[in-house]
Amino acid sequence: MLRDRLQQLLEPVIEDLGYELVLLEFAPQTGSALLRLFIDGEDGITLEDCTKVSREVAATLDVEDPISTAYQLEVSSPGLDRPLTKPDHFVRFMGEDARIQLLAPLNGRKRFVGRIESASDEGVTLTTDLGVVELAYSTIERARLIPDFDKGKP
Repeated sequence: MLRDRLQQLLEPVIEDLGYELVLLEFAPQTGSALLRLFIDGEDGITLEDCTKVSREVAATLDVEDPISTAYQLEVSSPGLDRPLTKPDHFVRFMGEDARIQLLAPLNGRKRFVGRIESASDEGVTLTTDLGVVELAYSTIERARLIPDFDKGKP
């Protein structure tokens, strides 16, 4: 699959620059495609960081040429509602609220909102309005943090 190939090709390039590839989105469209990369760093992400990564990624894609059609490259920070794509992300954000959508319904529900209580290599435990639910990473389609705009206010 092209998305997996792009991930394997670009993740080391981005890591060598000192950043983390949080999420890679590839959306082929008629006549062109969109390649969107969300990156993060220890001190957050600036416009200069995005420009630096964009240049290196573009050069790598020019050499390797994995995308056969025209494409647009976007490099961005993950934002306040950052995607959670790896077990490490869930561990790092324990105690925070998240919105999780599953690939298939669990007990009649595909969407869960709650606080991340714990995370392991296999899955995440969420406290929701209906109680505690354990979700295996293999069942998660997408997950994002819910920004807390009141955090840090007196």
